[in-house]
Amino acid sequence: MTPSVDYDSPVALRRFLEERGFGMQKKFGQNFLVNRAARERLVAALGAAEGDSVWEVGPGLGAMTALLLERGLKVTAFEIDRGFAESLRAFFAESPFFRLVEGDALKTWPAEARAAGGPRFFFGNLPYNIAAVLLASFIESGTYFDRAVVTVQKEVAKRMAAKCGEADYSSFSVLCASAYEVKPLMTLKPHSFYPAPNVDSQAVVMERHPFELDGETLAVFRPLVRALFSSRRKTVRNNLESFLRSAAMAGDALSAAGVKPELRAERLGLEEFASIARSVAALRRSAAGNPEGGVR
Repeated sequence: MTPSVDYDSPVALRRFLEERGFGMQKKFGQNFLVNRAARERLVAALGAAEGDSVWEVGPGLGAMTALLLERGLKVTAFEIDRGFAESLRAFFAESPFFRLVEGDALKTWPAEARAAGGPRFFFGNLPYNIAAVLLASFIESGTYFDRAVVTVQKEVAKRMAAKCGEADYSSFSVLCASAYEVKPLMTLKPHSFYPAPNVDSQAVVMERHPFELDGETLAVFRPLVRALFSSRRKTVRNNLESFLRSAAMAGDALSAAGVKPELRAERLGLEEFASIARSVAALRRSAAGNPEGGVR
């Protein structure tokens, strides 16, 4: 079935929603991208070939979904809104390449990954209220995509791509950098959406890059990064002391990693965080038989 709504027309979208009694729910961050040229550019940036599988989060009424299917991609769409899910089923019922997973993507994607494995590609006009949490959940669980193209609030995009020393650099920046090279694709102004949001959006491309840590170091790395950013005014040494509950071990870890203790977290790059994590992992091994060692 061909979708019976004009995705390029705010008037047509409003009429479609009103006729079916669909209320736009702010809590779901629902904004339709009515800029067709932007939609086509986003899908092209994904770089997926016919027959490739892709997860799409936040399909809404299927404007992007239709373009993905036109390219012969196998789409698994995650949609939380029941009314939209009903429309998606009707629109794409005849497509053998379309699957719908209804419910909160934050709760449903892990079971989908366990059942079928993660695809090579990820795509989404992500709801503002879950974008960072969703992307972090993929990375922290070890679910990686070869390439992802996502549209997020511009503030989130800045945090994703921020480099060491920049104002937007955060633990989320380091987490993204540990799995992907994040590249800005284009800025989308509010008038590109219906309803128009109050802020600019940013489309970004996330390209998987090799940055491997052994399991023991990885178990330390992510909580360590969060801990070192937890009090941004404090030095790396002060935050690490709190994390390890030991001033002596914090000093030893920084010395072994070759990191100056007076620096703050925003002055450390990815490799420096990794070096500290390796040192902490080594200290944990050496203190494993010492109940007074202080390393948690």
